[in-house]
Amino acid sequence: MPTAAYGLSFGALATLGAGLDLWQTMILSLVMFTGGSQFALVGVLASGGLSAWPSAVASAALLGSRNAIYAIRMSPVIGRGFLKRAAAAHLTIDESTAVSTAQTTPRSRRIGFWVTGVVVYVGWNATTLLGALLGDLLGDVSAYGLDAAAAAAFLGLLWPRLKQRQAQAVAVASGFVAALLTPILMPGLPVLVAAAVALVFGISNWLGAPADHVEPTGGGAP
Repeated sequence: MPTAAYGLSFGALATLGAGLDLWQTMILSLVMFTGGSQFALVGVLASGGLSAWPSAVASAALLGSRNAIYAIRMSPVIGRGFLKRAAAAHLTIDESTAVSTAQTTPRSRRIGFWVTGVVVYVGWNATTLLGALLGDLLGDVSAYGLDAAAAAAFLGLLWPRLKQRQAQAVAVASGFVAALLTPILMPGLPVLVAAAVALVFGISNWLGAPADHVEPTGGGAP
């Protein structure tokens, strides 16, 4: 899938741009496993070298903090059990959350979460290894469009959920804020500010009509 192929870009950038060796690249990918944070880390290292480690770690942590919000949303889907929840915590990413929330039944939400998380984890790390090994042969990875693959994949998952005016307003406002702040703030902060904007819009429901949130008689999917 496109998100797994995106690992090619990360593997090449980590070894060629940030100066990490093969083992460092793979341990980072296997343990951190959140593409945005991984790219933030190697991007800052590539521009600032070893002296930029504090900024690189801070940027990765800021960008990865969104996964905590995903975890709150996924907690009822995962259910109880320490080992199960620990495994789910590692697989709680943009893609697994988006696929799960797009489903209409509890069972399909669970299946969507686990299947997507495992497939992306295996694919991402396999292609990260390939990118790290073949980085010199790939050359400029942005020439293949791999730098936009993850964003395009996530947009494809998000698009079906933008059916109501309120959801459309949240998406536009958050995207505008993130685009406006990206050239100004350090990596990670624009995403958090955009998430705050989305939260305010979502709670207020300024553009939501009564029919948007009132269930018809007879029930239906929550």
